Amino acid sequence: MKPDPLVDRFLDNLWAERGLSDNSLQSYRHDLLHLHDRLAARSKTLQTAAREDLLAVLAAEVQQGKSPRSVSRYLSAYRQFYRWLVREGTISADPVALIESPKIGRGLPKALSEQQVEALLAAPDTDAPLGVRDKAMLELMYATGLRVSELVGLKLSNINLNQGVVRVLGKGQKERLVPIGDEAHESMRAYLSGGRPELLGGAQTDSVFVTTRKAGMTRQAFWYMVKRYALVCGISKKLSPHMLRHSFATHLLNHGADLRVVQLLLGHSDLSTTQIYTHIAREGLKRMHEAHHPRG
Repeated sequence: MKPDPLVDRFLDNLWAERGLSDNSLQSYRHDLLHLHDRLAARSKTLQTAAREDLLAVLAAEVQQGKSPRSVSRYLSAYRQFYRWLVREGTISADPVALIESPKIGRGLPKALSEQQVEALLAAPDTDAPLGVRDKAMLELMYATGLRVSELVGLKLSNINLNQGVVRVLGKGQKERLVPIGDEAHESMRAYLSGGRPELLGGAQTDSVFVTTRKAGMTRQAFWYMVKRYALVCGISKKLSPHMLRHSFATHLLNHGADLRVVQLLLGHSDLSTTQIYTHIAREGLKRMHEAHHPRG
């Protein structure tokens, strides 16, 4: 996929207006450059594409097996892009305006049971610096519900062990303070005082979580780590990168936490985004009732 100056200008505008993360911007870039290539095969450009061209591109995605959710994501990127082109005066009519999004059901986030989480948190070998780091990362993510990108992006200035909080810069550059909790506090103290200095070997970086290469952890490296420990624990269910975040929210609600408190801790701007976790909590309660109630 070749770069496109028009796409770059759109992304610059999107970042300035909405403060999206690098991952979100890269997703927009990928989808729009993919559209650029698809249109080029039809002898069209992003500026000259008509509604029927975009419908043909989307139909081709469906024929190649793309899910309704993926097609809806593509269409969302197109919609944002073409609205911007109209505002800029680059085109006079929006070719996406009359294209409906495919209907998709909203899947429930997958969450681990409390027993599975306990096994996962106990898996790292804390006699080794890498194990101390891994234990701290798992404990902190489960204790705070951070997104993976927020976790690996933490700087030393974000952590205050004396007050027991972590300062997080989330989506839309919104800042929130999240309490760490006792177990995560102890794991973080052990890592910052022992595991991290050993891994750095005298090198300097302000990234909290570092690798043997003395650089900050990446989302991909963290995800491989989680999958490795899940195998060690015998967790067979298909994991998602945010599994511990989903488990954090679900377990809080199962134990009676107020939905708005969970919303603040997760950094959701809209309560409706958080409400999906209540469905998971209800399902868990239903299973407990069926298993243990005499008339279940």
